[in-house]
Amino acid sequence: QVQLVESGGGLVQAGGSLRLSCTASGRTFSSYAMAWFRQAPGKEREFVATIAWNGDSTSYANSARGRFTISRENAKNTLYLQMNSLEPEDTAVYYCAMLRWPHTGAGTFSQNEYNYWGQGTQVTVSS
Repeated sequence: QVQLVESGGGLVQAGGSLRLSCTASGRTFSSYAMAWFRQAPGKEREFVATIAWNGDSTSYANSARGRFTISRENAKNTLYLQMNSLEPEDTAVYYCAMLRWPHTGAGTFSQNEYNYWGQGTQVTVSS
């Protein structure tokens, strides 16, 4: 059984930074593209960023591009999301997700393409 565990969320002031981590177990992490999604109160879950199984390609939502950086350390089975210049609009629960199929490029923005999810970590940005 695959387990994804997020950490690193918290409360930060606008303009600040956070780094989220997602540690995987139960599957060959290094073979699968990964992604971050987020869900704000009262809104649907949305795509944030994705990275290929080997880290060679990434893709970002417009809201994240230029401020967030997705990366991975396959030797540590860990995915990261470095978030800079945070805004109150970034307040949400952030989830990591693993793509269904191995050895692909960066994943997609479609939640249906991911079959394993973490429990989420809360990020709150105060103004």
